[in-house]
Amino acid sequence: MTAQGSRTGVAPASTGGVQSGVGDPAGPSTGGEPVAGSERCYAEIGDLELESGNVLPSVTMCYQSWGRLNEAGDNAVMVLHALTGDSHVIGRVGPDHPTPGWWNGLIGPGATLDQDNLFVIAANVLGGCRGTTGPSSEAPDGKPFGSRFPRLTVRDQVNAEAALATVLGVRSFRAVVGGSMGGMRALEWGVMYPEVVRSVVAIATTAAASGDQIAWAAPQLAAIRMDPHFAGGNYYEGEFPLAGMAVARQIAHVTYRSGYELNTRFDRHLQPPVSESGLGQFAVESYLHYHGQKLGRRFDPNSYLVLTEAMNSHDLGRGRGGIDVALQSISAPLTVAVVDSDRLYTPVEGARIATARAARPLITMHSDHGHDGFLIEAEQVEQVVRGALS
Repeated sequence: MTAQGSRTGVAPASTGGVQSGVGDPAGPSTGGEPVAGSERCYAEIGDLELESGNVLPSVTMCYQSWGRLNEAGDNAVMVLHALTGDSHVIGRVGPDHPTPGWWNGLIGPGATLDQDNLFVIAANVLGGCRGTTGPSSEAPDGKPFGSRFPRLTVRDQVNAEAALATVLGVRSFRAVVGGSMGGMRALEWGVMYPEVVRSVVAIATTAAASGDQIAWAAPQLAAIRMDPHFAGGNYYEGEFPLAGMAVARQIAHVTYRSGYELNTRFDRHLQPPVSESGLGQFAVESYLHYHGQKLGRRFDPNSYLVLTEAMNSHDLGRGRGGIDVALQSISAPLTVAVVDSDRLYTPVEGARIATARAARPLITMHSDHGHDGFLIEAEQVEQVVRGALS
């Protein structure tokens, strides 16, 4: 697959191929063959030329898949995860899966994404820490990339996903589906690869990172880099900067939930025990502290930086004559859904995406939970995807 209007691409790997297994890659399999959704698989896509002109060597893509690719190679669906998500779209906690599926029920026999008829792929994003090449991966000198890992853009990540699709034998996608950061990549798929994408589904996302969104990201990035254990990003032989990332996650989590939910769920309640003076930690503070600490058990702070900065770079109109021009270049049917209480990627931003000529009428999902409604309101998400495929 070659990106339209882009000089970036993928150089053939000297030894390409696909491996499947739990944990480290082990045991060969053939691209396009059915793979158990509980397993992570690995594909070598070779060297990746980035928008910056840098070349990321010997890139590995980690993914999960459900179903079988047909002989025409045209029954594939790509599902794209958000910032701290991964390829585990459905399923329970288990080996290599520290969290349950984030869209449980979406994929399976007879489900909206019916694995009896479709070949569903979910790749761990480039720059992450869930098996695809990222800052914690081994560089050519045998040490983790750390601070040497290059800056990425959303377009770089999409080019890596397109290279994976080529390795797996996919010729076209029935749909590319994503929410939040995954929605950014879904939109770029529609612009960069119009010849292979037959439907785009963008949920709770934006056509470009706004000043407000970049501003919310700034203290998150600073918190990690100011952690005394950060060591310029080269901390892998010592303590990880988890305190900084915990603060970053707390800041982010406020933007993920609605003010209505935080007010009604926590109000001004104090977390037990409360002192005789009536002072103590507010329940909402305890809630944020929990989510900050929880992320450190499964995520690399350097990946948090790389992915957040890639999201900041997101601008569908960059180098294309502006956002509105870029939106009109999407030729595949475009389904856009917003969450009515989302204060991170607001309904207004989704409405702008829906001005594309190829867009169907804007879908508004109701949730009291804010941006995270795109994960919590599973039934509404299924309805959105089902409608896009109908």
